[in-house]
Amino acid sequence: MSCGRSEQRIQRLYDPRRLCDEDDELSEVEPDAVPTEVRDWLALTFTRSMTNVKRRGQEKPKFRSVAHAIRAGIMVDRMYRRLSSSAGLHVPPHVLLLLKNLDDWSFDVFEVNKAGDGHSLKYVGYELLQKYDLITKYKINSTMLDNFLLQMENGYSKYKNPYHNLVHGADVAQTVHYILSQSRLAHWLTDLEVFATIIAALIHDYEHTGTTNNFHIQTGSEFALLYNDRAVLENHHICASFQVMKHEDSNILAHLSREEYREFRTLVIEMVLATDMSFHFQQLKNMKNLLGMPENIDKPKALSLVLHCADISHPSKDWNLHSRWTDQLLEEFFRQGDREQELGLPFSPLCDRNSTLVAESQIGFIDFIVDPSFSVMTDMLDKILTPLQKDSKNMVNDVISEEVFEKKESKSTSTSSLHSSSSKGSKSTQGKYSFKTPWADCLLDNKSHWKDRAAKDAEERKRKATENQSNNCNSEVSSTTSSHQSKPDSKVVTSVSQDNKLPSEGKMGK
Repeated sequence: MSCGRSEQRIQRLYDPRRLCDEDDELSEVEPDAVPTEVRDWLALTFTRSMTNVKRRGQEKPKFRSVAHAIRAGIMVDRMYRRLSSSAGLHVPPHVLLLLKNLDDWSFDVFEVNKAGDGHSLKYVGYELLQKYDLITKYKINSTMLDNFLLQMENGYSKYKNPYHNLVHGADVAQTVHYILSQSRLAHWLTDLEVFATIIAALIHDYEHTGTTNNFHIQTGSEFALLYNDRAVLENHHICASFQVMKHEDSNILAHLSREEYREFRTLVIEMVLATDMSFHFQQLKNMKNLLGMPENIDKPKALSLVLHCADISHPSKDWNLHSRWTDQLLEEFFRQGDREQELGLPFSPLCDRNSTLVAESQIGFIDFIVDPSFSVMTDMLDKILTPLQKDSKNMVNDVISEEVFEKKESKSTSTSSLHSSSSKGSKSTQGKYSFKTPWADCLLDNKSHWKDRAAKDAEERKRKATENQSNNCNSEVSSTTSSHQSKPDSKVVTSVSQDNKLPSEGKMGK
């Protein structure tokens, strides 16, 4: 591609009259559908100029046998009841009590972090590896595992970010676990694929700088130079994490064979790179295309979408969690805006703490990013798991632990069992695999909250504008009055001047 064509493509990407490239769904958004600032943020964050690079051929995924699925169910049931201290890592009893809710959609990771003295990633990460029996399967040394998880926490805490920190890492890992377990996608995967998925979730924002990829590119940071402006942060998360796993005292991959290590690394790299938000629309488009084809879906692409959805999932959680995550994310944006102001750079969208439309930004995020992503992921899970249901419908439910893979009916307003009809917030189609989709209700509820807040914020802005206008008018009137008082009427001045002048002239005439 010539330099001229490259320049045109870049100009098109950042042209404020456009939101994205022709292939991006965001281009279908009506101009007045969202505020300009929100449109700019969506365009800058979730789109990119891309060339059509041919990737490796689509592998046809193979479903595990029914016997393997049953074995997995028995295994998970057994390990769930196992005490967490069995692998040598001590988990405080009060933290262990909170971790019993690990299978809940709106799991409160903040509570775990508080109870665990700031070690939510360590405890959640350990418990997930224990749940899937991966510690035993891959002979992970407990000391090395402890060191690895502590190194992850240190890296996540390096820049003291309000949002991209160890709590976010733990939250994303737990969300991935929910999707794998509650949809039973884990039955479709090998142990190594589950292992790679959990680790990818734990490391996906390791040593995040609290600034965006675009900020790195605009400032010409060392990371931007190192990774040639391509998925700057995502490349660093992967590189730095594998360096930790290469250390002798934190090598949790020590017992993988050469082939297992290569497969593990390839999967982790693909999944974490897919969390680059600028690939968002292309990722959804690619998955929609795959859904329309008769072939099975490529496992790395399916797992990449699961991780991406988990990464942007906070608007799909309970309001008390979502609102807290929003506050922390915006504070991180505002800190970047403060730095941009210091450097003389224009504010990135949503980074000006004095003018950002918070409610509107979240409504746009839900409508154009989160909701469509979860919709595509749900369709993907249907396509993947329906054949598995047909193969095992007479056997799997009798064996797999209800304790792990299903919440009690009374604990969820959005549930559907393997053979049940659909309920509120769940997706269930005749002949298709059905599963819990609690995010549907949460998205609706949170959007309603933001709409109420947007209306209140609009009224407040209107009130302030009216007040400012009134103050300006009063100021002008006051200024005019003051001017009149300090400068007498010209007629009066002339009259007084003439009265004073005549006697003087008479004296002079005489």
